[in-house]
Amino acid sequence: MFRQPLFSKLLMLGLLTLLLLIPLKMIEFKISERQRLETSVQSNIALSASGPQTLSGPFVAITYNLREQVIKKDRHGNQTTSVQETGPHTARIAPQTLHITGSTDVETRKRGIYKARLYNLQSKIAADFIVPRGFGIDKPIDDIIPLQAALVMGISDTRGIRNHPALNSNNQKIEFEAGNLLPATSGGIHAKLPKIDISKSHTLNFEFPLELQGMSSLSVEPVGRDTEVKLDSTWPHPSFTGQFLPRTHSINEQGFKAVWQITKLARNPAAIKAEALTVQFVDPVNIYLQSERAVKYGIMFVVLIFTAFFVFEILLKLRVHPIQYLLVGLAMAMFFLLIISLSEHIDFALAYIASGAACVALIGAYLAGVMQRKKPALAFSAGIALLYAILYGVLQSEDNALVMGTLLLFAALACVMLLTRKLDWYRVNEISTQPSPGIE
Repeated sequence: MFRQPLFSKLLMLGLLTLLLLIPLKMIEFKISERQRLETSVQSNIALSASGPQTLSGPFVAITYNLREQVIKKDRHGNQTTSVQETGPHTARIAPQTLHITGSTDVETRKRGIYKARLYNLQSKIAADFIVPRGFGIDKPIDDIIPLQAALVMGISDTRGIRNHPALNSNNQKIEFEAGNLLPATSGGIHAKLPKIDISKSHTLNFEFPLELQGMSSLSVEPVGRDTEVKLDSTWPHPSFTGQFLPRTHSINEQGFKAVWQITKLARNPAAIKAEALTVQFVDPVNIYLQSERAVKYGIMFVVLIFTAFFVFEILLKLRVHPIQYLLVGLAMAMFFLLIISLSEHIDFALAYIASGAACVALIGAYLAGVMQRKKPALAFSAGIALLYAILYGVLQSEDNALVMGTLLLFAALACVMLLTRKLDWYRVNEISTQPSPGIE
């Protein structure tokens, strides 16, 4: 069996294909390394600017003490009753209606060859509250001692605040101060409110402007009984995620507009993690993700090229040395390394075209010498160029990647079957005894 040249050639091609997995894996590891470095640089930029932002609130936070009767027994077993104050405690009152209207623009910050997207939000926040009698605390009113009332706005990264927001309440301006008065919550700001009469209910209306800078994503927790969020932006590549999708939205080259309308009944009160609506300002072309996806098709490309090379060898009665197969395979692998190295400096599409053109020209020139015929070499090079074009289409359309890849493999198999349908494979061994000119 091992004396059969055809079997030996197929076995050698299989070994070469496995061998080429090594450089392809090395390139994939290099892409992952560069991607981790990019993430590290973005985190570093976030440390000096601001990170992803989450807005929670506003809430009316009321700090109070409680009078409680304490019963003690002395050493003789006699009971004594005393009144003590405990606290401070905090009551959090959510808004009945919450309206957030904002617009964003996106800027790019660079550090070396890496970059991060920062957005600037200009918004107006309006909320209506009903503060119930006794602040909704299940204690006798006489036992509740109010200490302080404030409007609290949760902001995950307060370094991103770009203005001095002032609370507008009953034609009165109240400046915000740093700090979130609510326990077990992230950072934020608060505005101290006038004393609230505990003996009756109150309807409070507040609004204030907020200018905020953040990176990558903006999240809003719909804390109102009814929450409406309206956002528009000049960024044309948003990704709407989180627990709530927009009720309506439009996206075009000039940017996007989106409206969320969320009721209390749509939220899950038992959720462990706070629910939020999120807009991600994604990069339309992530060069590392695209390159990584391209490399995953590398082994398929090598198999297709080796198959086509083998068919040419059989039909043209050539003798192609395994080293020549290996050199062509290495040129294919070099294509993927060229993509990642060039795309860090120029547009991904241009990097792809330049890498593909360089490899097609190299392989074409090499095959013209190997085959000693220009037309077959040009045809082979045109086929490789077509493969690169198909791969680019796959990379740009992830949802159709499976069907496009399947059609490509089917087309390759069909070509091999049609080209070799009249070939007598039992006589293939007989045509491999004469070397082609210039090939040893």
